[in-house]
Amino acid sequence: MTEIQIPRPVSGDVLERILEDHALFEDLLRLARRTDTDREAARRALAEVLVAHAVAEEELVYPQLKQARAIDEHEKEHGEEEHAEINEALLAFLEVRGTDTQKYDDALEELATVVNHHANEEEQTIINPAREDVSIDRREALAVEWLTRRNQLLEQGCASEEQVRALVDEAVAEGTLAPEEAREEADEIKEKAKEEAEAVEEAAKEDAAG
Repeated sequence: MTEIQIPRPVSGDVLERILEDHALFEDLLRLARRTDTDREAARRALAEVLVAHAVAEEELVYPQLKQARAIDEHEKEHGEEEHAEINEALLAFLEVRGTDTQKYDDALEELATVVNHHANEEEQTIINPAREDVSIDRREALAVEWLTRRNQLLEQGCASEEQVRALVDEAVAEGTLAPEEAREEADEIKEKAKEEAEAVEEAAKEDAAG
């Protein structure tokens, strides 16, 4: 398997380094889609950087931004909830055997959806306020702490299927994620509501046309 080198910067502005990881997520998602690359290598690299990034954020970045009043408790908890949702989708992606099936493609797109949603929301509700409310000196000091932890996790290996499953189980135990049964029931309700809404729209179109 080809080894994809994940950048390991050690300093800078923590906000810019976080944004660089967001761009890296997009690059690795793109590689994981391609059929002329080592998809398994892209999957492994994507998993590792997603987990290392999020764990280090929750341990260091979110608490310090909350302390600086750049974010509040709700924003901190929401970020953690979205990380848990990413881990859940990542686990489903890692559980797929092989990389040349429709199941692989579907799991990848589910993961891409939650990753992109989180990155966009974090940039708007956490990065932008922190840029205004936290001094560059503090952001640079935080970058050293965050990157040290992120890179340590990458060196250790932090995103095996078992490790990601443990993160998901921990999120459920802490109440960050609802239990699987409740989430499955909620998904069924959402799907039924979607079908009913589509039926209403189709009926309205037919009435308008006829």
